[in-house]
Amino acid sequence: MDKIPRISIFFLALLFLSFSATSSEDHDFSYDPDSENGPDHWGDIRPEWYKCKNGTMQSPINLNESQLTSSLGPLQLYYRSSNATLFSTGHEITVEWAGDAGYLLINGTIYRLQQCHWHSPAEHTINGKRFDLEIHLVHQSKEGQIAVIGVFYRIGMADPFLGTVRDALIRISQDREAKVPLGMVDPKSVININRKVYYRYMGSLTTPPCDENVVWTIVGQVNFVSREQIELLRRAVRDASYTNARPLQKLNNRLVQLQVTNIHK
Repeated sequence: MDKIPRISIFFLALLFLSFSATSSEDHDFSYDPDSENGPDHWGDIRPEWYKCKNGTMQSPINLNESQLTSSLGPLQLYYRSSNATLFSTGHEITVEWAGDAGYLLINGTIYRLQQCHWHSPAEHTINGKRFDLEIHLVHQSKEGQIAVIGVFYRIGMADPFLGTVRDALIRISQDREAKVPLGMVDPKSVININRKVYYRYMGSLTTPPCDENVVWTIVGQVNFVSREQIELLRRAVRDASYTNARPLQKLNNRLVQLQVTNIHK
């Protein structure tokens, strides 16, 4: 039998290692509570994910006790159209802006919009009520600090933006490695945000590495989405889980503020 050339063995080894790395990355964690890499075990999978297990300011939370305030003021959003791409991370469907899509201003700090993605069902709850879908708009300051705006959906009429990207979602469900250019996308067209009523608290990322000191803003309004659109979002994700919502985390005496403009004393 002819010997396989040494150079061929080298490239076969590289190909195997590359495939293994990709596979483990795609399945590094899951949302299955019965899985060895499910939410209860995220903090044990990698050393740098220890906060998923030992953190004291974790998200999501149930928003049932809050300090009523009007001092925060309406949300200061300054969004603009920019080129965007739609793709699956393996755990969620993401719209990522390539250029300057504007920013969120909090206490004088500018947090520039990076991307948005969806979780079904919603991750946060209000007074124990869980909605059907939650979008997260992720912003980052030049110092690397994260601020996230969360908005809820309930099943009803179709969501206009998800309607415009329906064909792109179908394409990703057929080819989960696809990245679909969306052209110029105005963040204001993605979701309707009530700037005057919202919850504010300090939390964490809801996926590994679960880094803390994330400024969370959960908007006090509910938008509509069709059941078909939620199902399409799930089909377009690479994992096989029926959900991509992290379980609720302990509040641990954190302050939760409820901003309501024009409070009448």
